[in-house]
Amino acid sequence: MSAFLSLIGWSFLPGLASSWVQTIYYGITIRAGDPKPQAGTPRYAQHRRRIHILVVTAYLLYTIYEADHDLRREPTYYSALGVPFASTDREVKSRFRRLAAFHHPDKTSVEEAAESSKFFIHLKLASDTLQDVAKRFAYERFGHDMNSWEKCATIKDFVTRGVLYNIMPHYGVAAALIYVLGLFGYLEFGKFYRWLILLTLFLFEIHTVTRPAFPPILNLANAIMTRVTFREPYLPFQFIALLRKLILTVYIALSQIGPLLVQSPQTKKPKAADDEKSLRESLVRLETLSKQLDADAGRLMDMEVAPFKGDTASVHNLQGKMREWLVQNTIRADPMVRDAMGKSFTKRRIDAPSGAKGNR
Repeated sequence: MSAFLSLIGWSFLPGLASSWVQTIYYGITIRAGDPKPQAGTPRYAQHRRRIHILVVTAYLLYTIYEADHDLRREPTYYSALGVPFASTDREVKSRFRRLAAFHHPDKTSVEEAAESSKFFIHLKLASDTLQDVAKRFAYERFGHDMNSWEKCATIKDFVTRGVLYNIMPHYGVAAALIYVLGLFGYLEFGKFYRWLILLTLFLFEIHTVTRPAFPPILNLANAIMTRVTFREPYLPFQFIALLRKLILTVYIALSQIGPLLVQSPQTKKPKAADDEKSLRESLVRLETLSKQLDADAGRLMDMEVAPFKGDTASVHNLQGKMREWLVQNTIRADPMVRDAMGKSFTKRRIDAPSGAKGNR
């Protein structure tokens, strides 16, 4: 729950951190008196994009280191007793007896009695847990929380308790947060992959806590880690805790870095700006086409009247025919003119004497 709440909080921090880093970067790289890139310019946007990616990446790497450090800071029962994961009950009991000889409260000074008693109780709990088959199985998969589970005696009891009261609530809350944040417009980028990662990790946890052996991917990771970094291998519950932290890191990367890597600053233009630019281009094309049509019409007109240039009689004859064409096809074709002429002809026929020409 707290991990996903930190995801919400960190959605607002990278912008502020990037602004600080960009200010410091300009203060170091640009000499005094030289102009700095202004906000809104392509150069400023490019610098901001690169700095933002670096800031978020540095934070994500730190979260992974912090998660690993927190796991290492709290010793496991195996590391407290100094026995390997494959140790038998006899080896665990023998190791506890040797340690008890040094850390038993009765064999220490009065000043160290309280601290020694606390450590002895921890060793006794570790020994009892690792010598019990069911508790050992539950500890390796659920961690120290299993010590507080009452009425759990068998492996089935521990697995049922862990799945119903630990795993299911965790992923239920995680799924609800992702869904709610999606309704408010957050976590839109890579939505499919977020659900896929969450479902994959859920199935991996179910597989891990219900199988008698460690998962192959954990064995591979432990083999590489012990040979390369010479560190203690992970138990299943530690590996699951690290994966839960890693999934949060991936979610932040999808939100903060994903859009910047997929979409360059040149293509990240507002939709309104793209529509306005497209409209201006269309108007320019339309204006060019209208000018071209006007020029073509002028040339055609010049070609038609070219034979009449310099011929006065032909010009007068053409003007007369054009007047007649205008009268016949424009004035007389008008509905109002035709209606007026029809009324005039009707009236003239009525007023004409009997037998006059045109009275029918």
